Amino acid sequence: MNKSSLIISDSGGIQEEAPSLNIPVLVTRDTTERDEGIKEGFSFLVGTSTEKIIEKTTEILNSPVRFENKKNPFGDGKASDKIVNFIQKINLE
Repeated sequence: MNKSSLIISDSGGIQEEAPSLNIPVLVTRDTTERDEGIKEGFSFLVGTSTEKIIEKTTEILNSPVRFENKKNPFGDGKASDKIVNFIQKINLE
């Protein structure tokens, strides 16, 4: 995934992982429960229409999406560090 310019998937997990890699995702569903990615511009709901998928793929590959000023809506990737620090703090008390 890290070497991709674009991801096309119907996977909810991929919708959450791709923003950490700053890679846009075309979501091949008609709806998604992960609308945070859509709202923040990391994901694009394209449904299952071949024409719409090709159209959006071409658009993104010709004019790549920039994520420099966007915040990952699914977290900062530091949850495990926070958990370890919390557990260590409890064990020291």
